[in-house]
Amino acid sequence: MINIILNEWKMLVRNRVFIYLTIFFVLSLSLVVWMGINQNSAQQEYRNKAQRHVRTQWDNLEAMNPHRAAHYGSYAFKPNNLLNSMDGGINDITGNVIQLEGHVQNEIVYSEASQSLSISKFGKLKSSLLLQYVIPLFLIFLAYGSISNEKETQRLKLLIFQGIPMTRLVFAKSLSIWIYGLSLLLATVFIQSMLISSDPEVFRRLTLLVFSYGSYYYIITSLATYFSARLKNNTSALSAILATWILWTIFLPKIWGNAVEKIHPLPSRMAFKAAMKEERSKGIDGHNPSDKRREELKNKYLTEYKVDSLQQLPINFDGIVMQEDEEYGNLVWDKHFGSNYTILQKQKGLYQVSGLLNPFASLQSASMGFCGTDMIHHLDFLKKAEDYRRVLIKALNDKHAYGGSKTGDWGWTVDSTFFRSVQGFSYKSPKINDQINHYLIDILCLLWWGLLVTFMIKINTNKKIIL
Repeated sequence: MINIILNEWKMLVRNRVFIYLTIFFVLSLSLVVWMGINQNSAQQEYRNKAQRHVRTQWDNLEAMNPHRAAHYGSYAFKPNNLLNSMDGGINDITGNVIQLEGHVQNEIVYSEASQSLSISKFGKLKSSLLLQYVIPLFLIFLAYGSISNEKETQRLKLLIFQGIPMTRLVFAKSLSIWIYGLSLLLATVFIQSMLISSDPEVFRRLTLLVFSYGSYYYIITSLATYFSARLKNNTSALSAILATWILWTIFLPKIWGNAVEKIHPLPSRMAFKAAMKEERSKGIDGHNPSDKRREELKNKYLTEYKVDSLQQLPINFDGIVMQEDEEYGNLVWDKHFGSNYTILQKQKGLYQVSGLLNPFASLQSASMGFCGTDMIHHLDFLKKAEDYRRVLIKALNDKHAYGGSKTGDWGWTVDSTFFRSVQGFSYKSPKINDQINHYLIDILCLLWWGLLVTFMIKINTNKKIIL
C-alpha cells in the first residue's frame, strides 16, 4: 500500500498545476492566519483599552450615593479567544460589550458585524472558511477520478492482474489524497501555533481541531474515491460527490436548523422582556406583588431591631429594600434565562444529531467549540458577567444599608476610596477539558462516518464489480 501511495504522490508532483495550487494554498492559508491573528490582537487591544478606561472612570468617581453609582454601573467586555482568529463562530454577531447596572440585566451589544463596513458584512475571512469549504472541494477534484481514470484508460485491469487487491488500491489512492489535505491542515495549525501563545490549553484545542478536520477530510476523500470506484466514469463520480458536498454544506444545515428552531422555539425578545417585567412587579407566582413584599420586609426588620418606625432603625432600610429587589429580580432572571438556556441546549443537542446524516454539521460544531467561539462559550461569558453584576450591586447596596447612613438620607455619599475597593470584572474562558462533554456527539458522529465509509470501501469494492 505504501508503494501505491508513493507512486500516487510521484504522479501528483509531476503535475505543475498541482504544484502551483499547493503553493497558492500554503500562501493563502499563511496570509489568512497572519491577518486573522493581527486582526484578533488589534480587537483585543481595543477592548483592553476600553476596559481600562471604564475601570479608571469607576476608580475616580466623585463622591456620590452608592445607589447612584449602581445606576452608573460598569461594563464587561468579552475577550477574544486566542483561536478566534481561526474560527470566529458566532462572535461576529452576538456582541461583545454588556452594561452592568442595578435593577436590570442588559443585553450584550456592539457586535463586530454591526460595526463593520458594508463591503465586509458578508463575513470576515478566517482560515476555517478555507479549511471547511475550499480545501475539501479541492480534495474532491483530486479524488473523484482516482479510480475512474484508471478504468477509462484500461490501466486498472493491468494493476489487478498484477495481484493488487482492489480494496487496497482504493484505500491507497484515498489515503494519498487524504495525506495531502492533512498536510495543508497541519501547516495551518503549525503557523497558527507559531504566531500565538504556547499555552497548553491552546495546544489541546488545536489537537482536537486537527482530529476533527482530519476526520472530515478522510470522509470526503474516501467517499470521493469510493464513488470513483463504483461508478462508470468521471462524470458520474464527480456529479455524485459534488451533489453530496452541496447537500452537506448548503441544504441540510439550513433545513435541519429551521426544523430545530421549530421543535424547540425560543421566546421573542419582546415576550422575554414583558414576562420579566411582569413577574418582577407582580411576583413569580402572580400573587406576591412588590408592595406586599416591601411591607413584609419592613415588618421583619422592625421586629428584628425591636423598633416602631423605619427612622428608628440603626441601618438604612432603603438599601435593604434595593438589595431585596435585586435578589428577587435575580430569581426572575434565573428562571427565564435558565429556561432559554435549556432550550438552547436542546437545540444544540438536536442539531448535533444531524451529524449522523451530515458530517459537515459535526465539523462546524466541533470547530467553533474547540476554538471557543460557539454558543456554549458565549453563554458562559453571559453567566460570569451576570454573576459579577450581582456582586457589584450587592456591594453598593450593602454600603448604602450598613455604611452609616439612615433611612431616607439620600444625600449621604461615599468617596472614590470605596469605589476603588470594589474588584473589577475579569473573565477567563473555560478549559476545554471541562467543556469536552458538549462536543462528544460531534466527535462520535465524525468517527461514525469514518467507519462507515471505510466499511463501504471494504465490502463494496471488489474485482467483479469494478471491472
